[in-house]
Amino acid sequence: MKVIFAGTPEFAAVALAAILDAGHDVALVLTQPDRPAGRGMALQASAVKRLASARGIPVFQPSSLKDVAAQGVVRAVDADLMVVAAYGLILPQSVLDMPRLGCLNIHASLLPRWRGAAPIQRAILAGDAETGVCIMQMEAGLDTGPVLLSEAIPIGSADTAATLHDALAGLGGRLIVATLARLPLPAVIQPDSGVTYAAKIDKAESAIDWARPAVEVDRHIRAFNPFPGASARLDGGVIKIWRAALVPGQGSPGEVLSVDRDGIVVACGDQALRVSELQKAGGKRLSAAEFLAGNGLEPGARFVLAA
Repeated sequence: MKVIFAGTPEFAAVALAAILDAGHDVALVLTQPDRPAGRGMALQASAVKRLASARGIPVFQPSSLKDVAAQGVVRAVDADLMVVAAYGLILPQSVLDMPRLGCLNIHASLLPRWRGAAPIQRAILAGDAETGVCIMQMEAGLDTGPVLLSEAIPIGSADTAATLHDALAGLGGRLIVATLARLPLPAVIQPDSGVTYAAKIDKAESAIDWARPAVEVDRHIRAFNPFPGASARLDGGVIKIWRAALVPGQGSPGEVLSVDRDGIVVACGDQALRVSELQKAGGKRLSAAEFLAGNGLEPGARFVLAA
C-alpha cells in the first residue's frame, strides 16, 4: 500500500514512526513550512520533517493545499491512502478524493466530543474522566467523518497536557497501524448528540482565576502545562504555575495561606492548592523550595489575576 503522510508536530511524528516501523511504503510526507523558533528565531524544521529526512522519505512543505501546483505534487504520487495527524492545513475536497482509499485522520479525542484543534487541553479543562484516539475517515467537515477504530484511556488526576499528549500519541501510532492492517474496516457514523468543539488554545486563557474552585484551578494548571503555562501575578511580576495539588484551606482567593519547603498554599474560591513548581518571568522552572530560597514570601501575600 502506497501511503502519503501529512503531519507536523511530535504527536504526528510518533504515528509516522509507527507506520514506518510496521513496514508500510510512505512515498511522500507533507508537513508545514519551517518556522522561526527559539531565542534566535532561526527556522526550525517540524518533528515530522526531521523524522522523514532521517528515514530518507521525500518531504513536501506547501503553505496551502488549495494551490493547483501543490495539488499536482500530491496527485503525482498516486497514493492508495493518506494518513493525516495534526497537520495544521485544510485539505480541500479535491485532495481528500485523490487517494484510492481516501484520507484517514488520527484524532486525539473520543469523537464526537472535542472536535477541533485542542482536544487534549479541553478534555482536562472540562474534567473529563477519559479521552482517547479515533481513526476517522476524513470528509469536508471539521472532524465529522465516520470512525473506523477507537480506544479510550483514563485521564489521571495528575495528568498534564504533556503527559496526556504522550500517552495519546503512542495510542494513535498503535491504532493507525492496526487500522492499516485491517482495512477495509466498517465506518461508524458519528452520533448527532454529544458534539463539543475544542477551540485552539489562546495565550490570553492562561491567567488563573483564583476565585474559581480549587479543583478547576488545578485542571487549568494541568491543561496549560506545557503551553502556554498557567499564569498569575505576584508582587507586580508574572509567575507561571506548573504544578499544584488540592489541599484543605480557606481564605481570600489568591491569598498565600502558608509557606514551607513542600509548597506554597494558595486559597481558591473554595479549598486551596499547594503550589510545588513555579517560574518567574525570564527564569527557570523551580521547585517551591528553590523558589523560596531566592524570593521572600510570607503568608498574607496574594497572587492576583495576570493581565
